[in-house]
Amino acid sequence: MSKGKNAKNPYKGADRFTVAAKQQGYPARSVFKLEEIDRRIRLLKPGMHVLDLGAAPGSWMLYTAQKIGRNGKLLAVDLTAIDVPVPENTTFLQGDALSLENEALEMYAPYDLVLSDMAPNTTGNRIGDQTRSFDLFMRALAVAEKLAKPGGAFVGKIFMGPDFQSAQRAARERFSEVRVLRPRGTRRVSSELFVAGIRRRPSPAGSTEER
Repeated sequence: MSKGKNAKNPYKGADRFTVAAKQQGYPARSVFKLEEIDRRIRLLKPGMHVLDLGAAPGSWMLYTAQKIGRNGKLLAVDLTAIDVPVPENTTFLQGDALSLENEALEMYAPYDLVLSDMAPNTTGNRIGDQTRSFDLFMRALAVAEKLAKPGGAFVGKIFMGPDFQSAQRAARERFSEVRVLRPRGTRRVSSELFVAGIRRRPSPAGSTEER
C-alpha cells in the first residue's frame, strides 16, 4: 500500500543530534555515531593514519582529524565534494572510494584504521537497498584488507538484512575481533548497523605492509 506523496519522511527534520551537530560545527549528525563507536572501542589515537571512505558531508572527517592530531594523516574520499574546510592533516580526494586500482588511496597506507560510512541511495525497496548496502560493505572491507596494516582496524556501515551474517563472517576472517554496534545517534527507523573489525590478521608471507 502506498504511503502517498504527503507521507512524512522519517529521515527529514532536525532532532537533538542534528541540532547538537550544528552547534558544534559539524555538517551532519553522523558525527555522534563515530564518537560513540570511538568511545566504546577506543579506535582513534594521535598520530594514526586513517582512510575515510564516503567522507561527505565531512563530519567523520572533522572528528577524525581532530582525534589523530597534527602528526596524524587522514585521506578522506567521496564522489561528492565537501563544503566544509579540510583540516591541515587531511587530504580530500573527490573520486571513486572503491577502486582498488586507484593508487591515490594508498597515499598514507598502510592505514591504522579504515572507516566506511557509505550507504546506497535508497529506493524504498528494502531487500534491494540491503543488498546494495552489503555490496558496499564488502567492497570497503576489501579496501581495508588491502590497505590496513596488520593489527589495524576497520569500521563499516551496513543495513541489516539477509546478507548480514555473511558480512560478519567475512569480517571475522580478516580481523581477530569483530563487534556489531548500533550507536544511539542512529534513527529509530533505520536498519543500519556498524561492524567493527579489530586487529587485522597478517597477510600471507611476502607482502610488504610496514611504513
